[in-house]
Amino acid sequence: MKVWVSLALLAAFLPLGQHFAWKSAEAPGQAAEIRASYRRPATVPFPDGNPYSAAKAGLGQMLFFDPLLSRSRTVSCATCHDPSLSWGDGRSHAIGEDPKGLPLRSPSLIDVAFSEPLGWDGKFRDIESVTFGPITGRANMNLTESELIDRLSAAPAYGDAFASAFGDSAITRPRIEAALATFERTIVAGESPFDRWIRGDDAAISAPAKRGFDIFNGKARCSSCHSGPSFTDGSFQDIGTATDDNIGRGRLFPTSQKLRYAFKTPTLRDVARRAPYMHDGSLATLEEVIELYDKGGIDRPSRSPSIRPLYLTADEKTDLIAFLQTLTASSPTPPFPKVPRPRAP
Repeated sequence: MKVWVSLALLAAFLPLGQHFAWKSAEAPGQAAEIRASYRRPATVPFPDGNPYSAAKAGLGQMLFFDPLLSRSRTVSCATCHDPSLSWGDGRSHAIGEDPKGLPLRSPSLIDVAFSEPLGWDGKFRDIESVTFGPITGRANMNLTESELIDRLSAAPAYGDAFASAFGDSAITRPRIEAALATFERTIVAGESPFDRWIRGDDAAISAPAKRGFDIFNGKARCSSCHSGPSFTDGSFQDIGTATDDNIGRGRLFPTSQKLRYAFKTPTLRDVARRAPYMHDGSLATLEEVIELYDKGGIDRPSRSPSIRPLYLTADEKTDLIAFLQTLTASSPTPPFPKVPRPRAP
């Protein structure tokens, strides 16, 4: 069960410099129902077992930006999830402590509260369960749980922050998980021109973008997976990308033919500035992404039944990109917070 916290309350916290001003407005005509399905919610879900508090979110913010969480003290969560890069890292493959990098790219954390389970293959049931995967991962942050707790315990300001968030200064793995997850659930999409348009500002997006929206929901069938306010249904699909050793969700379900090469449908929020694309960063531009879908990808038994040739015209492809560009928010990039330092030896 989850508790939904209003965006007005989160706006009072404002760790990210986001502006929450979403409102509802009925649009006339047959398209009103489709538009309504994309309206931003007024609240963000937090689980009963880890309810929202400003103190906990503030602690999570400090942890998120602190390189103390990595063995070399140079890599933080924000290294791969940089707010100035729409909470991604702009790389085809994530790079942590190991310069060789990781096998997959870093997904954006925008609207992560609405998108559980997590991971390109869905191996994490919730945000809390993600936390120590990258921290203890040898190629990622490469720090043991006990070392992390020792480091945080050596910084008096962290003891104070844990006490404020949890009632006493004990630093434990569940509390670290809870604080980071609370902060990450506050990472929500900023207001975009598209949001203003569906609220009734007809001049917020261009005529090509409006045509692109119709194509997105019609001929191109994008909305079959990229639906709702976050532009993802959270499903796992094989869209026919090039084959490599990573079989996605099929690794968790080895007997399932349909889940082989199936990866999670990502949000399209801020998509125009989140290149490269796909789980492996194999496509450099939105034009290449649309070409993949237009051709229908690789035809194989696991390919989603929704993926087949689209036969889009050049003008339709241009309009579709014009629409996708309207999903870019104009929120300012928040400054990195000051993080506590351990006592001098």
